[in-house]
Amino acid sequence: MNFQGTILLVDDEAHIRKYVGLILRQLGSPTIIEATNGEEGVAAYLRENPDLVLLDVNMPIMDGIETLRKLKEIDPDCVVVMLTSLANRQTIEQAVELGASNYIRKDTSRDEITTALTETIEACFGAS
Repeated sequence: MNFQGTILLVDDEAHIRKYVGLILRQLGSPTIIEATNGEEGVAAYLRENPDLVLLDVNMPIMDGIETLRKLKEIDPDCVVVMLTSLANRQTIEQAVELGASNYIRKDTSRDEITTALTETIEACFGAS
């Protein structure tokens, strides 16, 4: 895969942003923009118009579900992958109902995260 789009990575934990950023760079040479909470994420989305958003569920100021809701109001076609360390059924169902393209647990292996992101990118943007 050689994904060269812009990715917005929204997570309040710096080590997670770094780890996921390393995985994203394996997918090609994307431009990665980081935000530390939902409010910053929405502002960065409006400013950068990224191709893909990776969005943590549990964050201060504005959580991922509310952020997803706002992003879909701004752009109903935005591609959002939810990231979380918690995977309760209600949260997953809510994210899917709001239009999340995928849902990945942070404790998933690096290979499985790479596969899930690759499949999401191919499904949403076509094989590259």
